[in-house]
Amino acid sequence: MGGGGGGGASQPWRKARQLWQLAARATSYSTTSAMHTPTESAGRVLPPKSRLTWRRLLTGSVLGSVIAGGAYVGTSDEATISNWAFQGASLLNPLFKFFEPEDAHRLAIWAAAHGLVPKEMRPDPYVLEVTVWGRSFSNPVGLAAGFDKNAEAVEGLLGLGFGFVEVGSVTPIPQEGNPRPRVFRVPEQGAIINRYGFNSEGIVAVAKRLGAQHGKRRLAETTRGDPFGSDTRIAPGNAGAGVIGVNLGKNKTSEDAAADYVQGVHTLSQYADYLVINISSPNTPGLRKLQGRKQLQDLIKKVLAARDEMQWGEAGPPPLLVKIAPDLSKQDLADIAAVALALRLDGLVVTNTTVSRPDSVLGLVHADETGGLSGKPLFNIANEVLRDMYVLTKGKIPLVGCGGISSGEDAYKKIRAGATLVQLYTAFAYEGPAMLPRIKADLAACLERDGFKSIREAIGADHRSC
Repeated sequence: MGGGGGGGASQPWRKARQLWQLAARATSYSTTSAMHTPTESAGRVLPPKSRLTWRRLLTGSVLGSVIAGGAYVGTSDEATISNWAFQGASLLNPLFKFFEPEDAHRLAIWAAAHGLVPKEMRPDPYVLEVTVWGRSFSNPVGLAAGFDKNAEAVEGLLGLGFGFVEVGSVTPIPQEGNPRPRVFRVPEQGAIINRYGFNSEGIVAVAKRLGAQHGKRRLAETTRGDPFGSDTRIAPGNAGAGVIGVNLGKNKTSEDAAADYVQGVHTLSQYADYLVINISSPNTPGLRKLQGRKQLQDLIKKVLAARDEMQWGEAGPPPLLVKIAPDLSKQDLADIAAVALALRLDGLVVTNTTVSRPDSVLGLVHADETGGLSGKPLFNIANEVLRDMYVLTKGKIPLVGCGGISSGEDAYKKIRAGATLVQLYTAFAYEGPAMLPRIKADLAACLERDGFKSIREAIGADHRSC
């Protein structure tokens, strides 16, 4: 979005018109299918009059937001326009709950892929900057794998202001995953249960998209610069580059898991700032068995060898991480830590979804559905694993804290527990883009409140105060 001339001013109007047309099409579709409120049972459908009312509400809300925002376009600076865009998104996001969860997910991806989401034009606070694996992150808050499975909307998602975006899981051969319905809301607890089953378009399709994005990033890096030597920071939405992780999975019918991961490394590592081996999804039979000490050791050796045999420039190969489950015994965690230290693994993502059902969700609608539980009920479970893993790895291996983050305070707790970076997903699905600026601002406030001048100073602070 430009803040000056006519071309910059017309850009928001074009996007707003596209969004209005999208809403009209989406609501037209949704009125011909079953629409459920979060608390309704699977068989209860809104009556025709209610469906028509919600169609009018959604279309009217979009149109009203467009008209209200027109006063700002062309007359305000980029920060003001950015702020208005995120506020507008917060007004529209509640309407997504009237779509089936997977339909809402697809609609969000489509919007991000077509630039119909806010663009963060405000620089992140200095205190949030962190460097890990030789890569600079403007903030430590990333989008977890599972949202943009096929790298369809990387540019739009990075533009929202995430410090990094992790795409995937990507399987070598395209596969549809489990049959629908396979995603279920548990809104009373801000949770989701999914059994997607590694639905993926495959590494060839994802490689094409990441290759195109890679070219844009390289161009942005070569053309961006500060000839005057000032210390002006670049807003996330203007950064162009961003940090992209690629999460690799195995095909459901594959008999050689290592071969699948090696194929993913050979095809996608050239486009990745870091790689993640996902061996912890509960929705692929037998996958979690790869977390056993012997199996994990053999797998990592093969994947590291595949990565290191490729030709790399001065920057070197992308870091390799492993994503682990929260449903592990103390001995399992000790074994994983020992393997990670022995093989000099670059990092761990802690954790994936849980197959357990905490007391807070028992008895709620959909709580008994098969699949992995994410969201607020996972927070304490994942944090316990995070704390254990930080101690077991002696703070020598960067940890990415994932599971249940819905506030800046949550992100801060994970960092104090040992995380260098954090990821979220479920809260983003519920609250939309507007929650991201809030989480970053609150995280910065937490750091400053406790006297930390950087993320690095706060990592593992809970262990030092024990």
